[in-house]
Amino acid sequence: MTDETEAELTGATARRRPKASIDTIGGRKLKPSTMMMGHGYDPVLSEGSLKPPIFLTSTFVFPNAAAGKRHFEGVTGKRPGGAEGLVYSRFNGPNQEILEDRLAVWEEAEDALAFSSGMSAIATLFLSMVKPGDTIVHSGPLYAATETLIARILGRFGVHWLDFPAGATRAEIDAVLSRAASGNVALIYLESPANPTNALVDVEAVAASRDAIFKGTKPPIAIDNTFLGPLWAQPLKQGADIVVYSLTKYAGGHSDLVAGGVLGSKEHINAIRLMRNTIGTICDPHTAWMLLRSLETLELRMSRAGENAVKVCEYLRTHPKVEHVGYLGFLEEGSRQADIYNRHCTGAGSTFSLYLKGGETEAFAFLDALKIAKLAVSLGGTETLASHPAGMTHLSVPEARKQALGITDNLVRISIGVEDADDLIADFEEALQAV
Repeated sequence: MTDETEAELTGATARRRPKASIDTIGGRKLKPSTMMMGHGYDPVLSEGSLKPPIFLTSTFVFPNAAAGKRHFEGVTGKRPGGAEGLVYSRFNGPNQEILEDRLAVWEEAEDALAFSSGMSAIATLFLSMVKPGDTIVHSGPLYAATETLIARILGRFGVHWLDFPAGATRAEIDAVLSRAASGNVALIYLESPANPTNALVDVEAVAASRDAIFKGTKPPIAIDNTFLGPLWAQPLKQGADIVVYSLTKYAGGHSDLVAGGVLGSKEHINAIRLMRNTIGTICDPHTAWMLLRSLETLELRMSRAGENAVKVCEYLRTHPKVEHVGYLGFLEEGSRQADIYNRHCTGAGSTFSLYLKGGETEAFAFLDALKIAKLAVSLGGTETLASHPAGMTHLSVPEARKQALGITDNLVRISIGVEDADDLIADFEEALQAV
């Protein structure tokens, strides 16, 4: 090898070392919307490609045997923190790691993980935290599949649960946690706003109650932040330890992918990562790549949808065929829900509950008459969606529990998209004529 050739190779190796991501300029901390354009990715490592390529590979080549051993020490938990390099696509991959870096930015989390769906994220979280005989304390209602997972699936393996209503006071939360504390509480799991009633959970009160009642090791607080996060709510700042997302919703935002995410401290994320490595619930590289695309416009899409929701809900709240609009922007001043909103939220979101005068017949007539809004489950996409929770997403919830939680036959859940707000109002106005 000539000196020139060696120099060229040495220079090439040096050039291919990843550059550190920029998060400040001139002492100014960059906003997440800016960092979504390049954080965690160095084009030099991918032939200068402006955007990350999709890495469609099942496995990765180790530079030497010692590096392979060290990577597996991280993957198997012999050394905390996960692999220090790329190993196998069940464990990690370039697209997934860039995505996880960017997810953590929004809420200033220490670490993040990406999953194949919101429910696989929740299931992996639960499996990493609980064992037979443990108790999960949760707010209610939860997404129906989450309630099913806790009560019917984990229940078969000896896991118990207790719950309190989403809008519970500190005293009500204390009562439930005190009762649960006689056993081993492995996890406190929240969903705020609750699906589909839009009731807010007082995360600060839950954290204060947990800290007051549990001495020594305290159960972590995890929260599903899909409805408002990350733009309108960041519960890590209110005392939550772990944040869960269905990235299918606002983060993905185009109704063309299914994925989930978990954010939090490195300690908790390391434990969840070990379970993900074992059961293989990581998202695929193409989905991760699509999410990277979506995160670049997250703030724009959520802002437009939120502005539209204000206009639509202002119209709906005074309509003679509407009983009530469960929109966070209309909370009664001085109420407990308004107090939680003022302390926890920076916006009212774009998903709300619409209670029509009547029952299932009137709700179905309204849904069937919509022309712009699509009759479909899910939320947070660019298009407006409407569904009937009692007969669709929460059909499996026992009737008595549905009534107790306010999931009634006249309830329609609406997720406002980025269409023209006046066009949406015209659509709702015509549909309400059919009621």
